[in-house]
Amino acid sequence: MTKIDIFSGFLGAGKTTLIRKLIAEAYQGEKLVLIENEFGEIAIDGGFLKDAGVEITEMNSGCICCTLVGDFTKALKKVMADYAPDRIIIEPSGVGKLSDVAKAVSGVEGAEIGAKVTLVDAGKCRMYMRNFGEFFNDQVENADLIVMSRTDTASPEKILAATELLKGINGHAGLITTPWDKISGKQIAEAMDENGLKAEMERLAHEHHEHHHDHEHDEHEHHHEHDEECSCGCHDHEHEHHHDHEHEEHEHHHEHDENCSCGCHDHDHEHHHHADEIFTSWGMETPRKFSEEELRSLLSALGDEERFGTVLRAKGILDSSDGDWIYFDYVPGESDIRRGAAAVTGRFCVIGSKLKEQALKELFNIE
Repeated sequence: MTKIDIFSGFLGAGKTTLIRKLIAEAYQGEKLVLIENEFGEIAIDGGFLKDAGVEITEMNSGCICCTLVGDFTKALKKVMADYAPDRIIIEPSGVGKLSDVAKAVSGVEGAEIGAKVTLVDAGKCRMYMRNFGEFFNDQVENADLIVMSRTDTASPEKILAATELLKGINGHAGLITTPWDKISGKQIAEAMDENGLKAEMERLAHEHHEHHHDHEHDEHEHHHEHDEECSCGCHDHEHEHHHDHEHEEHEHHHEHDENCSCGCHDHDHEHHHHADEIFTSWGMETPRKFSEEELRSLLSALGDEERFGTVLRAKGILDSSDGDWIYFDYVPGESDIRRGAAAVTGRFCVIGSKLKEQALKELFNIE
């Protein structure tokens, strides 16, 4: 059996950064294969992983949840046959549903899911849950381990609020809130193994408890009449359950309003959207040179939803006017610009919802 770890997470949560940390600090000596799926036309992240000796199968034919039956399964079987790795790391698209990825993996003979890890940006948890809950919540619900990112910059209040929201969706997953520079990749890998096992043990214990409880309940009903003075706790249980249900409904309606775009109000029709129905991408290769000042101004402008649509992620490698190449990452409200080695050509990608491509072309001054 080949162990397969899945690293899910919404756009810009830090999946590639965490995988890089684990490769450097936890997976030394293992024969690794990374399968990553980019939502969008331009793959940006592959270079450094090739330098680390990891084979990469990039599938840019579309969203992973749209290609699971075809490309994804075929790619997984191929890397298992061609490389016989100790471990396969799957990094799905940021808008891929973890349930779809896990289902596809479980259907491949010889593949064994080790851990399902979901990364969550501590400062953007509430926003993504409200606006893109169909995709974000699926990633959280199906995780064995939730790893928060950017807890070194988010306020304690935001971290606490995110913790409560995440526990409300998935109370069984392990949760890491410590900033990544304070813990080792080995500690994270141990938590992955521990929580994968814990989730399975909890599931088995829950099934046993349910079976045992139903059996006891049948006997209890037969031998015992319940009245107002009953001390068995049944009335308290019903009261607590009813209160919790009301509380959950109140929270649900409090978080979502009529302008919400997450599709929660279509719940009765079930959630079966593909990512490419909700999200779009625009990007290209370009030899054009950018100054750092120009790029900072450009990235700060991406927050204008009326002008550009909802930009959720942008990243790229661009030639600069001063000779050094510029690497950039953008998520709403934050951008990171750094210098790096030259690429064969400049390339960038913008991902979001209802993107206005013409306005983006004008912003990047790309013909």
